Amino acid sequence: MISLYFLFPTLLAILISFLFVRAASIALMMTGLDKNKARFQALSAFTGTGFTTKEAESVVNHPQRRKIMRWLMIMGNAGVVTVIVTATSSMSTSQGYLLPLNILILIVGILLIYKLAKYRGFTRKWEHFIEKKLIKSPAFEESATEDLLHFLEGYGLVKKIVLEESPLHGKSLVESKLNEKGILVLGIERDKKWIPTPKATEIIKSGDNLVIYGPLEVLKSKLED
Repeated sequence: MISLYFLFPTLLAILISFLFVRAASIALMMTGLDKNKARFQALSAFTGTGFTTKEAESVVNHPQRRKIMRWLMIMGNAGVVTVIVTATSSMSTSQGYLLPLNILILIVGILLIYKLAKYRGFTRKWEHFIEKKLIKSPAFEESATEDLLHFLEGYGLVKKIVLEESPLHGKSLVESKLNEKGILVLGIERDKKWIPTPKATEIIKSGDNLVIYGPLEVLKSKLED
């Protein structure tokens, strides 16, 4: 029975690893990184695999993203070591029928965690919780904006991600009153699709990347203020 006690820390470490990677991907998204790229880079840094040079450029050249990736690498190494040590200890202390039983419990536990990770309701609640915590942090107050191009006289082009908690979420472009602040929405990146020159009736959704032009001082502030 002693071996069974090592299985629970193993499964717990796997679950915590999943939650941490998902939280880190939300943090990367809040720095202006695309959703799919954020998830891939978070998983790559945590596992230490698939971190390609071309994709990594958008991360290593951004100071805040570098901090997030550094924590992912540290926690990833600690998580992998924990899983290996606890799983190995469980198997090595198993005797007789307990060995196949432990293997079965481990497989079932991993499958349950996988099902949980695929359950949209749970993941969205976790993501909303992380967003609420991070959006209150001064470190992320303006980090959802990514500079694209600067012009003369303080004007520029930026990409700004719309978070779940943003008052812009659910409003049409005309309802957002961005034009009253001298801001022009040139396009919207949404789920790998590009919406050029969106209509005034276009509804802004969570996860949208707004490519906007206007005064940089206004663009880098909270647009909903």
